[in-house]
Amino acid sequence: VDLKECLQSAEFVSSSDGNFKVLEDGSVYTTSALSLSAEKKTFTILLQDTEEQVQKKIHVSLVEEEKKTPKTRHARDTVLKRTKRRWAPIPSVMIENSLGPFPLQIQQVQSDTAQNYTIYYSARGPGIDQDPKGLFYIERETGNIFATRAVDREQYPSFQIMCFAITPDGYSPEIPLVHTIRIEDDNDNAPYFTQDLFEFCVPENSRPGVVVGKVTAEDRDEPYTLHTTLKYRIVSQTPPITPAFSLHGDTGVISVLLPQLDRELVPSYTLLVEVRDMAGQPFGLCTTGTVVVKIEDTNDNAPSFKQLQYETRVEENRVSVEILRVSVVDLDEPGSPGSGAVYEIIRGNDDQAFEITTDKNTNEGILCVVKGLDYETAKQRILVIGVNNEAPYLLAPHSQQLSQSTCSVTVNVLDVDEGPVFKPCLLRLDVKECEDIGTAVGRYVAQDPETGNSEGIRYRIPPGQCNWINIDDKSGEVRTVRVLDRDIGEMRRGQCNITVLAIDRNGKTGTGTIQVCIVPGNKNFPRILQTDYIMCRDRKPICLTAQDGDEAPYSAPFVYRITDRNLASKWKLTPHDENSWYLSPMGDTPYGIYEIPVSVIDNGGKIGENTIRVNLCDCVTPTECDGRTRQLSGGNVTLGLWAILAMILGSLLLL
Repeated sequence: VDLKECLQSAEFVSSSDGNFKVLEDGSVYTTSALSLSAEKKTFTILLQDTEEQVQKKIHVSLVEEEKKTPKTRHARDTVLKRTKRRWAPIPSVMIENSLGPFPLQIQQVQSDTAQNYTIYYSARGPGIDQDPKGLFYIERETGNIFATRAVDREQYPSFQIMCFAITPDGYSPEIPLVHTIRIEDDNDNAPYFTQDLFEFCVPENSRPGVVVGKVTAEDRDEPYTLHTTLKYRIVSQTPPITPAFSLHGDTGVISVLLPQLDRELVPSYTLLVEVRDMAGQPFGLCTTGTVVVKIEDTNDNAPSFKQLQYETRVEENRVSVEILRVSVVDLDEPGSPGSGAVYEIIRGNDDQAFEITTDKNTNEGILCVVKGLDYETAKQRILVIGVNNEAPYLLAPHSQQLSQSTCSVTVNVLDVDEGPVFKPCLLRLDVKECEDIGTAVGRYVAQDPETGNSEGIRYRIPPGQCNWINIDDKSGEVRTVRVLDRDIGEMRRGQCNITVLAIDRNGKTGTGTIQVCIVPGNKNFPRILQTDYIMCRDRKPICLTAQDGDEAPYSAPFVYRITDRNLASKWKLTPHDENSWYLSPMGDTPYGIYEIPVSVIDNGGKIGENTIRVNLCDCVTPTECDGRTRQLSGGNVTLGLWAILAMILGSLLLL
């Protein structure tokens, strides 16, 4: 079949039927004996171009060919019949990179029918018709197969040659023979490492046996032979000290050998490793490679101060100022958590006046004052500073636990001429409500920190503040300038903060704050909310309720009293709760209208006078007596309007 005409760029050619094989030149061969029936036998040749993703098919139909009658035969004049092939030599073997001489006989194929007929041999296949020069050829008369030159197994591991036995008149008494020529491997390729450089890391102080990494190599020779059986070994180590690592000869795994890997002594190792085929035999081919093992840092070195004692100074009252830098020595890897210093103040900082932080660039400790120091209180402060690492400390093998490194810092406080200082800085003054103007409510003085007294200090209140008090400029005595009333304007808040200045002879100024709080006073009289009542014949007690505008303790509970002795003998008061008392008549008090004077005394002793008007009426409901009386009674009893009209009407009737 013409493959190029169908698909010139075909890369793969295959048959749908395993009984047929298609070569690259389009030749079609049977792979086994076939018996064709009366029906046609068909199969498909598949062509593929993977790059262009093109696929085409050639459909092939086979029919049984008619047998030819030979014109010339041997004396027995028998008719040749197609018989099962009997020639089948074992596969040939050719040594890779053979030195010849060439042409080199590989094998001889011979047909059994050559005993009866003149047979000529031919062959087709890779290395014969595909190679213009021809790697192999077959002698036409003898069937000997020769190689024309040496072959590289890595390029051509084997060849399959189709051999034909043909009579001079073109008849083939035998089925074509597929002859295999296998190229026997020669150890002509040295093994090679898969990487130019292998880099691994392992923590320092790792135990022996810890796996560091694995090196791998490959060999292009025939697999599963001695030519590709590899062995590894370490040739040399840099630095050339006690061997630190071992290399497994079969797997290429590198493990820790030295019990003490110290990064501070040797930060990295360079290993020259070798891989050799032929199971490591001296005559095997070998290649070397490089392995770099970096020792990773662990925090096995505690930091220590360069100095055990430091001394510095700072002015009093200075805040947020750096006063000292301390430094440490740490043998661990710079910039790693194992060498990063963390400082702390262990003693001498009970008032939290100092703070120490770490400079990430220099790893120094920066000591700062965060709260002003007072020279008059303490002229010198002694601090004890400790240091640790960011990472936890790991004890190296065969070493002892170390204590934390510390240093002492002496801070000398420098005296500064300061302004007066109020003590306390905030003074609370409670002023009773409605006190008279000019009432002395307290005294607020400052002291000179250097002398400890108040001589020569003058006081004043800056303008723009609530004008409730003033202060004497010499004595610091505080007096009211207004009547403080919680019911008036800005005083409803009940308090006001007032800033006071203290100025010494040198003009230095100090400030303090007076918090004036208005304490509620007893300024309001209690009064009864309702004063007019009607009491019917059931004489049910009246509940009197008082109210006081003051706050506790100057309001409830209240005490009620009847101030008229005459009425006090006819009426009585009984308590109900803190704000209310009951008013009721005593005995057979006559009906009539009574005006009863009642005094109410609050919890602060302030008395409120009230007059309660009670219409004691002979009625069932209060509406019956609205505006009139039903009975006349003695004493302070008066006649109602309807009673007077009734008397006038009776007089007229009598007249």
